[in-house]
Amino acid sequence: METSDILKKVRQIEIKTRGLSQNIFAGEYHSTFKGRGMTFSEVREYGIGDDVRNIDWNVTARFGKPYIKVFEEERELTVMLLIDVSGSRNFGTQSQMKRDMITEIAATLAFSTIQNNDKVGVILFSSKIELFIPPKKGRTHVLHIIRQLIDFHPQENGTDIGMALEYFTNAIKRRSTAFLISDFICDKNYLKSMQLASRKHDLNALQIYDIRDAEMPNIGLLKIKDAETGERIWIDTSDNKTREQYRQYWNNQQQRLEQTFLQSNVDSISIRTDQDYVKELMRLFKQRA
Repeated sequence: METSDILKKVRQIEIKTRGLSQNIFAGEYHSTFKGRGMTFSEVREYGIGDDVRNIDWNVTARFGKPYIKVFEEERELTVMLLIDVSGSRNFGTQSQMKRDMITEIAATLAFSTIQNNDKVGVILFSSKIELFIPPKKGRTHVLHIIRQLIDFHPQENGTDIGMALEYFTNAIKRRSTAFLISDFICDKNYLKSMQLASRKHDLNALQIYDIRDAEMPNIGLLKIKDAETGERIWIDTSDNKTREQYRQYWNNQQQRLEQTFLQSNVDSISIRTDQDYVKELMRLFKQRA
């Protein structure tokens, strides 16, 4: 893509997503995520009406009467975007490819972050860490992120979510709010890595997928290529059994994915490329409220 085309695309995305973050997400973002940014401050004696979940059992045992932890809101939040740039993002059969929606969602979240005077950073990953952009504030920083998402060419096509989560956990020392954005087409098990990341950070998962990831159309013989492995095979899509097996495989994968999120205490949403991502992001914010 030519530099002038990239800049034009960056500007188009900025106009759309900055407006969304200002007009729709600003209040939701602040109440949902800023309110979760709490740091331990001190302890005091338990009083009637205090939340029993905040009892400090070690101090309580030491003094023989209940004490609770007192928290204060962090003045500054760090938001991390963990973005899958593997080969399967370059797929889309409806109005746009997965990568286009991922870019818009990431830009919307980034602008929401800086409008609340917070820092935003990015980890682009495939089967390796492709790029780490340290957290910063400011419009120039967000535009740099958007430009990378538009014109980034990964060195690898595969996906390793566990590796990305481990890198994130080790690289970002302070507790952050993180959004893992991927289609979650990954053969490797990453439950343990997700659980560790979720314990240290406020981790949220956004699955971006195409309708043809879930359903095979009836269009006769079809030669398909795996975007991540390069393997090519012929499939008879007119065969009812083949289409049903394809649909069942997707359903089984989704069940395993939902179980992984549940076991990791991760809030999640799934967004199809032909759906309105604004509604789904609002749903994520509201289910966390």
